[in-house]
Amino acid sequence: MNGQDYYIPAAAMAVSVAFKVPALRADWRDPLLRSVCALLTLAGAVFTFAAPPTIAAVNRWTGVPNFSAPLVYCLITAFSASCLVLIFNWRGGEPEEIRRTSRRWISGYSVVIGTIIVGYALGSAPVERLRDFDTYYANTPYIRLMIAAYLLAHNVAAITMTAMCWRWALQVRGWLRTGLFIIVGGYVFSLAYDAAKMSAVVARWSGHDLDDLSTLVAPPLASMGALVSATGFVLPLLCQHLSDSWRTWSTYRRLGTLWHEMQSTAPAGTPSVRMSWWSPAEIRMIQRESDIHDGFLRLGPCFDRRRRDLAYAQARADGADEATARAVADAAMVAAAVRTSATAPEGTGGAEGAERVHVTADGPRDLVRISHALRHSPLVAAARRQAAAVPGL
Repeated sequence: MNGQDYYIPAAAMAVSVAFKVPALRADWRDPLLRSVCALLTLAGAVFTFAAPPTIAAVNRWTGVPNFSAPLVYCLITAFSASCLVLIFNWRGGEPEEIRRTSRRWISGYSVVIGTIIVGYALGSAPVERLRDFDTYYANTPYIRLMIAAYLLAHNVAAITMTAMCWRWALQVRGWLRTGLFIIVGGYVFSLAYDAAKMSAVVARWSGHDLDDLSTLVAPPLASMGALVSATGFVLPLLCQHLSDSWRTWSTYRRLGTLWHEMQSTAPAGTPSVRMSWWSPAEIRMIQRESDIHDGFLRLGPCFDRRRRDLAYAQARADGADEATARAVADAAMVAAAVRTSATAPEGTGGAEGAERVHVTADGPRDLVRISHALRHSPLVAAARRQAAAVPGL
């Protein structure tokens, strides 16, 4: 593998982090979001500093032969810890238990990072090795401890993640399940990487030469494992966000008929809130719901229970279920009130002595049903025609 094989995945991780930064700034206290950003950042750092050109540059800048070795090992160890912390935050549970478990993993892997640093400081590695440090120094005192520590820590993380994600994937559905199976696939590559590296190092310990496993086989496996695993972590979160946005935009659009009906009742010259084109869907939804409820308040004096009751009874007689019948009844009352208010703007358009009522919508779903009935229900169309023909009935 050359530098490009490392830098392209690193750039992909950097782009992913850049997309997460606004959300992180808005909600820094979210442990799941922090964990995702930490994982992506460390994954990008591993790819960047493990690239042979970067290894040579760091060694040259520091003036210390093989300084990159403990640096890369520490980054790999930190990345392993970040994966474990993320999966525990993602799975959820009691917040205190999650924090306690996360602290344990972080503490344990901090000890491994300390062992790597101490092992390098006590050992001697004077000959620069850009690609085969593990096997070249496999029998060097203290350096071999450093190598064994990072390999074992990575292997423990890979086994733990594979087992946890597999069990969890069997209990869930949807994008989360897909993401977990992708993570398992990524850690299969990571386990193969560990097997190749360990086999090469153990072969050196026993006087044999399997260096090609470490220099030729292991790096592509590590690259593929990190990419696939990171994809598995990001994909469910991204797809869930896109799915939520799609539902919000869909609801916003489906409320259009009811919103336009309410806007038609607004007094001339009433200022309207202008939304910029980049305004989030959630903000647009809140504004549209607010406009609709303001319209209901304006139409309140014109709402007539008798119209709603008649429409409800007819909808039920036509075979509509309870929720649909209530939506049709409210829509009929609203449509009639809009027509009545046009001829009685002072709020006296309701039938004389009629009981004034309110629309019974409890949330966006009910408002969507009313909006749909306004556009499609024959009963609503009939109520609208009757109110137009005989205002105040």
